Amino acid sequence: MDFKDYFTPNEVAQLFMVSPVTVRQWAQKGLLNAALTAGGHRRFLHQELIRFALERGLTLNWPAQGKARILIVDDDALLSACLYEFLEGRPDIEAVDIATHGFQAGRKLHSFRPNLMLLDLTMPGMDGFAVCNDLKTDPSTHNIRVLAMTDYPDTDNLDRILRAGAEVCLEKPVDTNRLLELLHPEPRQGLSHAHS
Repeated sequence: MDFKDYFTPNEVAQLFMVSPVTVRQWAQKGLLNAALTAGGHRRFLHQELIRFALERGLTLNWPAQGKARILIVDDDALLSACLYEFLEGRPDIEAVDIATHGFQAGRKLHSFRPNLMLLDLTMPGMDGFAVCNDLKTDPSTHNIRVLAMTDYPDTDNLDRILRAGAEVCLEKPVDTNRLLELLHPEPRQGLSHAHS
């Protein structure tokens, strides 16, 4: 089960380790909000599952995510090439691609379909703040994880990019050990980040 927006009752039952009947009861009682498909089937939003779990102190047992598809967005060609070389071919990474500016990143979102973005804050044209903001306000891309990078890690930049929805802001040159740690966050961490 990769990052996605909607889950079926059976998938939700697996995530909470309960029977599908229990999920249906939660939905019927209005405890867990569901959307109905044209065919009358219930679908549950990712954010709604997180809200429900946090309110009731339940644990979501996310399956191991599919392999990472990483889009590096940076106008520094040398840094992008180094990161690409470092990440490409690792067993837990499915694919890596590079965009040299914000507009190109927008196009690659649909052709490459990343589930994680390494995003530079300062680029000509559309900067990292705008890219992150667009990503996180669009329901079709808001689940993409954003790890920001900057040469200027001052408080203002950090606050702005975290408010826009990035998980973290790494100082350049990027510490590759830290980067590898961030590629595999603990499930608990994932929950607290998603509940902002």
